[in-house]
Amino acid sequence: QVQLVESGGGLVQPGGSLRLSCAASGISFSFYAMGWYRQAPGKQRDVVASITKRGSTNYVDSVKGRFTISRDNAKNTVYLQMNSLKPEDTAVYYCNAGAPGINYWGQGTQVTVSS
Repeated sequence: QVQLVESGGGLVQPGGSLRLSCAASGISFSFYAMGWYRQAPGKQRDVVASITKRGSTNYVDSVKGRFTISRDNAKNTVYLQMNSLKPEDTAVYYCNAGAPGINYWGQGTQVTVSS
C-alpha cells in the first residue's frame, strides 16, 4: 500500500518560513521523481518544485530563490523549505511521487500566510 504523508503546514505571517515534509512508504523511493504541488481555492493544482531521482531540481518562477526542495532517500522523505512566504503562497500543498506511467499523491497540507 502506497502512502505519501505530508506534514509541516500551518499558519505563518508574511515573511515567515515553513518546512514541509512528505514521508513515503510502499514504494522504492529512490526510483521516483518527487514533486510539490499546490492548489489555492478556486484554482487548479500546479507544480511548485520538483526533484529528480538524481537530485536535479526545478522551480516555478514565483518561488525561485525562496523555496528549496530536497530529498533524503535513506528516510524516504522529500522536503520543501519555504522562506519569505507571501499571502499568495496560501494553498493546500500536495506531495507527488512520479515514475513512467505512475503517479501517487498525498492528502495535502494547508499552508496559510496571513497577518
